Amino acid sequence: MEWRDEAIVLAVRRLGEGAAVASLLTRTHGRHPGLVRGGQSKAYRGVLLPGNRVDARWRARLADQLGGLRCELVGAHAAAAMDDPGRLAALAAACALCEAALPERQPHEAVFEALLALLDALAAESWPSVYVHWELALLRALGYGLDLSACAATGVPAPPPAAAEGVGRANDELAYVSPRTGRAVSLSAGAPYRDRLLALPRFLVAGGEGDAAEIRAGLALTGHFLDRHVLGPHAIPMPPARSRLVDRFRG
Repeated sequence: MEWRDEAIVLAVRRLGEGAAVASLLTRTHGRHPGLVRGGQSKAYRGVLLPGNRVDARWRARLADQLGGLRCELVGAHAAAAMDDPGRLAALAAACALCEAALPERQPHEAVFEALLALLDALAAESWPSVYVHWELALLRALGYGLDLSACAATGVPAPPPAAAEGVGRANDELAYVSPRTGRAVSLSAGAPYRDRLLALPRFLVAGGEGDAAEIRAGLALTGHFLDRHVLGPHAIPMPPARSRLVDRFRG
């Protein structure tokens, strides 16, 4: 058995004195592990870093074996984020979530494309908002997408929010999400139950960038559904790297 594929490094652990086991997210073969001989060597030092894009070659006698990997660096995303703790935290969180949430050896090309887009977007100032959208995309790709198109209680589509900063929200603007169904609820319909609903940050509906409080609310929203539908049913804890990213936006 042998294949060659585009891949993003998700995680690496040492094995013995010189080898390493790398977990990759590949375009067509899903999340896939492999043994990298010499993976701890100087030649691989800047290659096997979470977030790096590589050209991967895997070979094994049988399809379900660990197999051997050879990786050549294509994009050094880890090095590009190294000097910025926030960007590095987002990169680490995204890779850790993919490692925890994706079943092994099952194709998830949409997740690969979304992660690749996020890694490219980390160079922009809007990266925190893009990261929250990425977690929404991950939920959607796994079959647990949120419905933010209309109010679950009234069925009324959301109007565009007021453009000016500081302007209060209209009564029919989407402002909450049901923690059970993942459907949006308008400000007026959700007011009596707001203590039991999740906040819906405006930028997730209207676009643009969110401030620190809105990013925090967005991470709380996606984190709830990642835990409820993706991680919790398999008794998988939220990755520490993701928790560290959340801590960066705490007031």
